[in-house]
Amino acid sequence: MADDLTKEKLGFSWMYADLTPEEQAEKDQLFTRPVEPLIPSKTQSVSQLVRAMSGMSIQARNIGQCYEVLQSMLSDPDRPTILLGLAGPLIAGGLRQVIREMVELGMVDAVVSTGAILYQDVYQARGYQHYRGSTQIDDGHLRDLLVDRIYDTYVDEVGFGKTDSWIGLIADELEPGIYSSRQFMNEIADRIDDPNSIVKTCRRLGVPMFVPALNDSSIGIGLTEHHHRCTQRDKKGIHIDSIQDNYELTQLVAQSPTTSAIYVAGGVPKNYINDSIVMSYIFEDCDQGHRYAIQMTTAVTADGGLSSSTLNEAQSWGKIKKTAERAMAWVEPTVALPLLVTAAVQDELHKGRSRLSLSWNGKILEKLCTTEDV
Repeated sequence: MADDLTKEKLGFSWMYADLTPEEQAEKDQLFTRPVEPLIPSKTQSVSQLVRAMSGMSIQARNIGQCYEVLQSMLSDPDRPTILLGLAGPLIAGGLRQVIREMVELGMVDAVVSTGAILYQDVYQARGYQHYRGSTQIDDGHLRDLLVDRIYDTYVDEVGFGKTDSWIGLIADELEPGIYSSRQFMNEIADRIDDPNSIVKTCRRLGVPMFVPALNDSSIGIGLTEHHHRCTQRDKKGIHIDSIQDNYELTQLVAQSPTTSAIYVAGGVPKNYINDSIVMSYIFEDCDQGHRYAIQMTTAVTADGGLSSSTLNEAQSWGKIKKTAERAMAWVEPTVALPLLVTAAVQDELHKGRSRLSLSWNGKILEKLCTTEDV
């Protein structure tokens, strides 16, 4: 037995002896930062929780790193313009007030969203609700009851239909012509009276809302109803020009000293925010790239889709600066976003950050300045 133990020790000694001094030094360097276990009894706030997560591993560490990048973008003295990309069932998931407070507190300067998210905000602003439901239910029976299901959330098909038609009637009231999604969302905002609305808050504070895939939503359904009436009556109506959307957002990017991006999920808004960097060459504003970027998503990278494409990959396109601070967390947004935003509110990261003031003349952004410069 003693001889066996001696051989075992010699065997291990031989393995260690095989490392050169340089390799041993490199190995020692890799062992300088132990994983720091979360201690619940010493965690008194969401802010402390999120900060502590940066010392953990796997997605907890990614959440912590996203928060570190968020801190940097909100405190940067160059005041980067922060573009918030929104995709997924966020309002149905209960994030309406999380997003609204990001706008209210000046954590974001422009919103780029799917049509469904802002539509569902408007749906609630008109007095309807999202209700807790179940995935284990007969969807055919829900159809009989005129109940629509969004995973484990229920909405009223009748309320949706009335809101679709209400949007179409807004279009009927407007001067015929071409509008960007930003201009049309402002018209909707002017006709709602809910202080808890994301859309209303954006309008009140001058935060532009871009909906690059507006047609692919219930807003598009309402506009199609408007288009049908115009066609039947041989009248001119309004049209949403998605290229004007490109033009308007790119002006915002080109006139900003620098930019940052917060991607909640992926989808069209993510690539739209990134393409605005590429398109800024038309204003002779080349090679800018976002200075900071964070993303929370559950999309997998293996299919090569843009929703999950890494922020490192975006560097190859010039969409993210080579020197950018960036972090991604593969965490479902109804979990990730409340953690990050609540921690930011508790730490008052928004305090002292000036607001942007944007002066639009139709589709032309004539002036971009901070409230300190007004």
